[in-house]
Amino acid sequence: MKNALARAVIEVGFILFLFYANLLMGEFNRSGSAHSHSLLWAMGDVFTPANFAIGLVAGLIGYLLAELLRKRLQ
Repeated sequence: MKNALARAVIEVGFILFLFYANLLMGEFNRSGSAHSHSLLWAMGDVFTPANFAIGLVAGLIGYLLAELLRKRLQ
């Protein structure tokens, strides 16, 4: 049980990391607003409660789908 919880936290955390990295890279894309602002401004624009909720839900869905596939392939 403890191992499964640790794996869930690590996998959801990794999905959150990828989500935020993608959002932050988007701020520095050609169409992003960060060109005229700083990295701290871009991080403040990206790290919001709404983005965290979206990333967390996406992370949980991704974890559940990965677990479903793991069980079916065993």
